Amino acid sequence: MKKLLLLIAFITLTSLTVDKEVYICQSKGGKKYHFTKDCRGLSNCKAEIVKVKLSEAEKQGKTLCGYED
Repeated sequence: MKKLLLLIAFITLTSLTVDKEVYICQSKGGKKYHFTKDCRGLSNCKAEIVKVKLSEAEKQGKTLCGYED
């Protein structure tokens, strides 16, 4: 039963995060992803701001912006 609950929790968390869309700055130096397009961490972005899947942002080595909770 405990293994089943852990499996259900894992599947739930995975489905919530993998499919989530985030915003990234397409500049060479962009290292963060953001949950909202108007995050103040994106205010200095001189390149295009694009929406991508969280899994894609993580594949690119991006981490969560410090302004996000």
